[in-house]
Amino acid sequence: MDITQEWAELSELDATFDHTAVAAPRIRDVLPIYRGLLGGVYLGGGDNVANGYRTLQLRYPNGSKIELMEPLAGSSFFDSFFELTRGRGGVHHLNFHVGDIDAAVALLRERGYRLFGLNLGDPRWREVFLHPKEAHGVLIQLAQPGTRDRGPTPALEDLLAGHGFRGNGVPSP
Repeated sequence: MDITQEWAELSELDATFDHTAVAAPRIRDVLPIYRGLLGGVYLGGGDNVANGYRTLQLRYPNGSKIELMEPLAGSSFFDSFFELTRGRGGVHHLNFHVGDIDAAVALLRERGYRLFGLNLGDPRWREVFLHPKEAHGVLIQLAQPGTRDRGPTPALEDLLAGHGFRGNGVPSP
């Protein structure tokens, strides 16, 4: 199969770029760059207690978004990632939204792509990842967002203090 045919088949994913995620040991350390210097406007965020990380998203004037991520206290979620980046962090993943995650998973499996992190159990956020070995060193997240009623968006300082959406009361390191 030539590359043009392969691209045409994968365009069936109907994937739309949503955001770039940047992981750091402390979100507080990267906010001066992504919020202050570059002018990102805080959208919201929360804790994923089950996996051990906190996120927040910033939007820029052209509509693009960056998600900042940090480990929760005692979490080993980013250990191997930080080992690769010598503890500094960096771009963690690229996120693309798809309209039908089941069809996307089927197409990728049919094409022989190595998938991991398949999570179809939560109707608010269904996802799968393309392994970095499949995407030239980049972790790619494909997600089908559903209805995500989280209530009011926590203030930035409340989120960093561990009092945001699904927060566990543990402040940002």
